[in-house]
Amino acid sequence: MDVRVAELLPLVEGTLLSGDPESRIRGFASLKEAADGDLTFYADPRYQKQLLASDASVILLPVGTKDLPENVVCIAVTDPSHAFELVVEKFGLQPVPFTAGLHPSAAIGKGVTLDPSLVAIGPNAVIGDGAILAEGVTIGAGAFVGPEVKVGRDSVLHANATVHQGCILGERVIIHSCAVIGADGFGYVFEDGRHRKIRQAGIVQIDDDVEIGAGTMVDRARFGRTWIGEGTKIDNLVQIGHNVVIGKHCIIIAQSGIAGSATICDYVVIAAQSGVAGHITIGSQATLASRCGATKDLPGGKTYWGYPAVPMQDEKRMQVGIRRIPEIRSHIADLESRLEALEKG
Repeated sequence: MDVRVAELLPLVEGTLLSGDPESRIRGFASLKEAADGDLTFYADPRYQKQLLASDASVILLPVGTKDLPENVVCIAVTDPSHAFELVVEKFGLQPVPFTAGLHPSAAIGKGVTLDPSLVAIGPNAVIGDGAILAEGVTIGAGAFVGPEVKVGRDSVLHANATVHQGCILGERVIIHSCAVIGADGFGYVFEDGRHRKIRQAGIVQIDDDVEIGAGTMVDRARFGRTWIGEGTKIDNLVQIGHNVVIGKHCIIIAQSGIAGSATICDYVVIAAQSGVAGHITIGSQATLASRCGATKDLPGGKTYWGYPAVPMQDEKRMQVGIRRIPEIRSHIADLESRLEALEKG
């Protein structure tokens, strides 16, 4: 990247507040890490000290910003974060373009339905017998598509992703590296002093526009389907148990776990390291705050926190109460001492 500030102004629809329009930008970074030659942005008043101390050459700021750093090119824009994103999209690391074709080392099973001129299959990828790959599908290096799997138009399996037998992926689904779709659910029954495995005979169905992060596991159903609804986005290292149903446009953040047969309704947000017990329902538009533990059905439209999960305001009051315990104990001890003195008197 080597761009003049004057060339950047039309892209971000910005107004030059200070500095030389002939200055050049050779990279971009965060406000804290930006160095000479970098572009960065400022959007949150909490970072004003970083703004004034930044070593960046060019900074995108909100319209109306009063205190400007010295010796820096400042550009006023309506939305600094979005303007920065436009620059990164145009000049940053570009995605590898889709190039149709089958790598010679790829293993293609019997009865596979695909058009070699319309799909891209990378080195050492394996496509099982009877699989169906639609137009525009990309299968990365070392990825595994099991027998009878269906992959919809323009979907992407990144390197070493795995989709096991019979699972169904909709259109524009993205599965990141080392995610596993359709491994056996964790189903056992204790008999005669040992754990006997219960056969997991269902599938995983992933609807259109779902994205699943690296290292995430979605277990196949014991029967029927584990189902992830349209537009849902799942972060890295999430565990989703068998027969879980997740609605449309949910957000599930890293290291969360959802136990078997739970139902997550539409537009739910589950923050990092949260847990959802099996066979319960989380209502639409509910939010589970970080490290939340849902142990029973929770109505939609509310934010929950704590273990067991309760409405956030209730948990905040409890946290305040816990912090006051030393003060309360001291006060009780004082009252006991005074009462003892009165009784002796």
